[in-house]
Amino acid sequence: MKCDICGKEGARQRYVSRSYGKGESLLVIENVPTIHCPNCGEGYLTAQTLQGIERIKKLRQTVAPKRPVSVAVFH
Repeated sequence: MKCDICGKEGARQRYVSRSYGKGESLLVIENVPTIHCPNCGEGYLTAQTLQGIERIKKLRQTVAPKRPVSVAVFH
């Protein structure tokens, strides 16, 4: 895959968890596809992925079941 930042081949897709908001409005989205380039070190989201995240955020009441989660602060 070609990197959209540096234009070199070798970029790979990875799946990560991303969090949005905090406290009562915290939303965690799992399996978010991200692109990472070993050549330039950049990681980014595609426009399609960003649109998907916005859709999930708008529909969070119906697509995001509530689950308890532990939160720790790094000191």
